[in-house]
Amino acid sequence: MDLARSFVIREGDLRILNPFDAGKLATLGRAVKLRPGTSILDLCSGKGELLCTWARDHGVVGTGVDISTAFTAAARERAAALGVADRVRFVHGDAAAFVPDEPVDVAACVGATWIGGGVPGTLEILERSLRPGGMLLVGEPWWRLDPPDQATVAACHAGSRDEFRSLPGLVELFSECGWDLVEMVLADQDSWDRYAAAHWLNLRRWLDANPDDELAEELRRELTEDPLRHVRYQREYLGWGVFALMRR
Repeated sequence: MDLARSFVIREGDLRILNPFDAGKLATLGRAVKLRPGTSILDLCSGKGELLCTWARDHGVVGTGVDISTAFTAAARERAAALGVADRVRFVHGDAAAFVPDEPVDVAACVGATWIGGGVPGTLEILERSLRPGGMLLVGEPWWRLDPPDQATVAACHAGSRDEFRSLPGLVELFSECGWDLVEMVLADQDSWDRYAAAHWLNLRRWLDANPDDELAEELRRELTEDPLRHVRYQREYLGWGVFALMRR
């Protein structure tokens, strides 16, 4: 069980594997008023930046779970580098199936609601690990503009326009599922650009170093097509953010 190698290549040395930058991640930690000793479960934790920096800055403790062996190893290295390896741990495994031994104060899935087949299913996965009165953190895209055609939908990595909602529609969905929205921090076009464009440089450097690799043709095509796709479609039509929810 592991993540495809192309994902590891694309993310390169990025520490935050979504359209947040370090400033927005820090803003989120302050916004939800983390306290020392707050326990967090981070499903699809990537390279562990959320847990590691929040352990350093707020004194939280917790566990991250990710399917990628490379990302899990990077998260453990980051924890050691920041001196928080005694407060956070990282598990290689299936995030959708993981339940901690004790309920946590905060359960997070920041940008991977595919583990539950969408937002409602992911909320159910997170809630089974949450203590009564705890908080969920969910990262999810939404349509900034109504996509005019299927080409726009596909360019935003969606199967249909119904896969994402508008921002008001997403907030309504949280309410329909029985959760109060209590905080949010939203990505913007600049943070989208920083995330997307970093992939292009990672791909180009990897291609220069590995011209004969079996993935070279696929990733060369991606590098050719993705910049135009991003500026024409994704940065205009797709928003993204992290939403803090508490059970009504």
